[in-house]
Amino acid sequence: MSDDLYELGDPIADGKVPAGPIEDRWTTRKFEAKQINPANKRKKKIIIIGTGLAGGSAGATLGEAGYHVQQFCFQDSPRRAHSIAAQGGINAAKNYRNDGDSVYRLFYETVKGGDFRSRESNVYRLADISRNIIDQCVAQGVPFAREYGGLLDNRSFGGTQVSRTFYARGQTGQQLLLGAYQALMRQVEAGNVELFPRHEMLDLIMEDGRARGVVVRNLINGEVKNYTADAVVLASGGYGNVYFLSTNAMGSNVTASWRAHRHGALFANPCYTQIHPTCIPVSGDHQSKLTLMSESLRNDGRVWVPKKAKDERRPADIPEDERDYYLERIYPSFGNLVPRDIASRAAKNVCDEGRGVGPGGLGVYLDFSDAIGRLGRDKVEAKYGNLFEMYERITGENPYDTPMRIYPAVHYTMGGLWVDYDLESTVPGLFVIGEANFSDHGANRLGASALMQGLADGYFVLPATINDYIAKNALPPVADTAIAEAQERVNGRIDKLLSIDGDRSVDSFHRELGHIMWEYCGMERTEEGLRKALELIPALREEFWKRVKVTGKGEELNQQLEKAGRVADFLELGELMVIDALHRAESCGGHFRAESQDEEGEAKRDDDAFGYVAAWGWSGEGAKPVLHKETLNFEYVKPTQRSYK
Repeated sequence: MSDDLYELGDPIADGKVPAGPIEDRWTTRKFEAKQINPANKRKKKIIIIGTGLAGGSAGATLGEAGYHVQQFCFQDSPRRAHSIAAQGGINAAKNYRNDGDSVYRLFYETVKGGDFRSRESNVYRLADISRNIIDQCVAQGVPFAREYGGLLDNRSFGGTQVSRTFYARGQTGQQLLLGAYQALMRQVEAGNVELFPRHEMLDLIMEDGRARGVVVRNLINGEVKNYTADAVVLASGGYGNVYFLSTNAMGSNVTASWRAHRHGALFANPCYTQIHPTCIPVSGDHQSKLTLMSESLRNDGRVWVPKKAKDERRPADIPEDERDYYLERIYPSFGNLVPRDIASRAAKNVCDEGRGVGPGGLGVYLDFSDAIGRLGRDKVEAKYGNLFEMYERITGENPYDTPMRIYPAVHYTMGGLWVDYDLESTVPGLFVIGEANFSDHGANRLGASALMQGLADGYFVLPATINDYIAKNALPPVADTAIAEAQERVNGRIDKLLSIDGDRSVDSFHRELGHIMWEYCGMERTEEGLRKALELIPALREEFWKRVKVTGKGEELNQQLEKAGRVADFLELGELMVIDALHRAESCGGHFRAESQDEEGEAKRDDDAFGYVAAWGWSGEGAKPVLHKETLNFEYVKPTQRSYK
């Protein structure tokens, strides 16, 4: 049993979802929300942490609405937010292909793809808003791919049998981010948004149980300052770098979310992590990150391994009848476009059988020879040219001539801070958007839905709901004592990290934590392995606070200090992830417990015991976390055993 590791708290519920038909709920909520006179918005201040797709679109929209926005990012420019790395596309239920797509189909497939562990109301809203996102981005000039006649083109992604993914070659995230960035910088120029690059949030300013501001550190000179506001928005991304090696930018971290968690923001479903099936395999201990190869490549690339184990022949020397196109064989209805969690586990299984390719046998082939023969090299290059070039630069292999080698890697986190229908956390006045919250994807995100959620939250949902909170809460200026307490916490933590002066580098701790997480809380999890991790992580954390060496001073550019604070938070988060994974004794989506699988090795859910959101509360250092359960109710999509065969 795992209940010796946590306390059971009161159930939690989302009280802001209107009653009535699901297709009317968002319209009803927007009408019920209180509004603010445009002249009064200028008197209200909102702080936003993060400038990716969610944060950038929110800052631009709230600035346009007339609010005074102060926006912070640790990068040197909003254009360097990790959203820029997204490659394949963005989903929208436009049905331009007339292939049977609809808002309801996107809603259904997202709930199913998340293995029935997401809220129906939130997902339906996301599917509905998806259509507006494309119109917004086209109006901004985002250069989506077009067909010969000039109409917007679509392609398919995993977990669906329609083409609803809009794309800009293999640079969709970059182009969408530039659209949001341009809109944001227009508001900076207009004076509605103050932008603070190279600033990292290190704590929340709390007063009377509300979020009233942030304490940030200037990463150039080390100055610690405070900023107060009427509401705070976290758009700080996911926590995949807890695994050390991931497809995330190296600076991506959980600190903003974790600081909020320690002040009462519940952390929901932390064990739901997405392992992306198409990444360039690990090549050695020298690596500090991994590189994604877009899921869009599975539209035309075929995944295969040799039929016999330990086959070291070149792929060109392996005859067709000695190849196993295992996704097409096991899942004939969806083939190479099964959801990511299923494709990743299938790759792991064939590698575990000894049929993997490349160094260490940790790889499978993604082969484009059929597509090149069918479409011609020019057509393939037009679709995927920049991805092929990136692959060749990293591996030295030409994917036009020889198949890519790919293997699953940590990519996205479906867990995050718990939010209600308004995207407000359990800390009043603290809103959480994009990947930083948990709300839309359940236990597995479908491909091309992250960009959809980030822009839906930032352009459309948050601007409609934050009005209601600000209108209902006329707040006085923040007391000096609340500001001083927050700043004292930050300075004390910085001083503590600098004073240890140990003999181990920050990176060595991060790498060791990542190895523990990947080994015991990665693609396949067992009770024995998770309990082993719960022995190793607290011991590693204790060692960190005794032996870590942080060089330099706090009042200067100090990247070791930056990383040390982030790794300290990862060491706490990692333990909670393992506790969550241990308590959830079922398999669902990206959370696969070896003890819970059917006779064919597929994930086996337990809806009666685990049909809920696990929202964890912080009880203090050394204390057990508190589990609050939000029961998931399904009125429109009845949970069934997922099948993509």
